[in-house]
Amino acid sequence: MNFAQAISTCFAKYATFSGRASRPEFWWFFLFQVLVSIAASMLSDTLSGLVGLALLLPALAAGTRRLHDIGKSGWWQLIMLTVIGWFVLVYWWAQPARDAGSEYASA
Repeated sequence: MNFAQAISTCFAKYATFSGRASRPEFWWFFLFQVLVSIAASMLSDTLSGLVGLALLLPALAAGTRRLHDIGKSGWWQLIMLTVIGWFVLVYWWAQPARDAGSEYASA
C-alpha cells in the first residue's frame, strides 16, 4: 500500500472501528496526519485546531483497526492518556499482523 492508497482507505473508513489495518496503511496515514498538522499550525492556530478535530476520528479508527490486526482491543488506545502509554502503543502499532483467527480479526 502506498501513501495515497493509505490516505484514501483511511478516509473511506472514516469512522469504521471494525476490521484490520495493515502496518503500511496505519503508518502512511500517521505520516499524513503529522504533515498536515505541521502545515496547518504554520498557517494559524484556528486552522490547526480544526485539522486536529477533523483527523481525530479517522486516527482513532485507524489505530483501533491496527490494534485489531495484532490481536488487541481498540480500547487499549486509552493508555495514550499516560506518558508511558504512548511508547506501548507505538510498540504495538509496529508489530507484525497476527493470524486471521484472532478475536478482533473480523472485517
